[in-house]
Amino acid sequence: MVLRSPATAPGRAGLTRVLAAPGRTLFATDFDGTLSPIVDDPAQANAHPETARVLGRLGARLAGVAVVSGRPVTDVLRLGGLEGAEGLAALRVLGQYGHEHWDPGTGTVTAPPPHRGIAQARDAVPDLLRRRGLTDVHVEDKGRALGLHVRRSGDPVGALARLRDPLAELAEDLGLVVEPGKQVLELRPPGTDKGAAVTGLVADVGADTVVYAGDDLGDLAAYDAVEALRAAGGSGLLLCVVGADRTALEPRADLVLDGPGELLGWLDALADALADAPADRPADPSTRPGAAP
Repeated sequence: MVLRSPATAPGRAGLTRVLAAPGRTLFATDFDGTLSPIVDDPAQANAHPETARVLGRLGARLAGVAVVSGRPVTDVLRLGGLEGAEGLAALRVLGQYGHEHWDPGTGTVTAPPPHRGIAQARDAVPDLLRRRGLTDVHVEDKGRALGLHVRRSGDPVGALARLRDPLAELAEDLGLVVEPGKQVLELRPPGTDKGAAVTGLVADVGADTVVYAGDDLGDLAAYDAVEALRAAGGSGLLLCVVGADRTALEPRADLVLDGPGELLGWLDALADALADAPADRPADPSTRPGAAP
């Protein structure tokens, strides 16, 4: 696949920087809809078969490669086939919007104690769905969050409309937030989003450039983080992956790609272009854009 150029000037500048200094670049990506297709059953959302190979190629050249997902880390590793993959010894996986961190060296997951509101929501949601006549809404229990999927409902648009307000009220009562997505509303703890996760990764690896790939509303915070890095003097490239459903990310993206297959093809072409790129080291964190003096 040809390495398509981004459609925007900031995106083209970001790609130029990646090619010039891969060792100062972080690649971070969402999972569902980005590395894996959106399917009716979330438990069957296996990553595209080229995922581990392509991320491994990038991992050998970049300062860092990370998956930042609303899913638990264990789901990402299982569905992605990423654990132990060649080139991904330093892969970072942040699950539950950054609440969970996976250490590839030890294979352990660290996370704060679960928010007490999730246990209460687990008890309350089935009754809420019964009272609203929404028993065909599928509840995905993520441990630290609950995803309410309407994709398999007889009327997905109507189900979302009838669910939105009562779920917001329940979230407020329990100290939770509602995260909207593609035919899903998710109840999760406040205080962490993909933007904070990406910002933390930038600091951890000493990057001054971020390439971020996403497909849905939950990725807007990560887009914000990349644009903040640009404003601070760094570089960024925003990739948007689209499928059968269009996405709110498109107007803000530097490059729009059609499904996980096209994303991975583009990343493979990027890895080809990086094969002859100069070997460099990650930036000193004390000199990265926006660092404290």
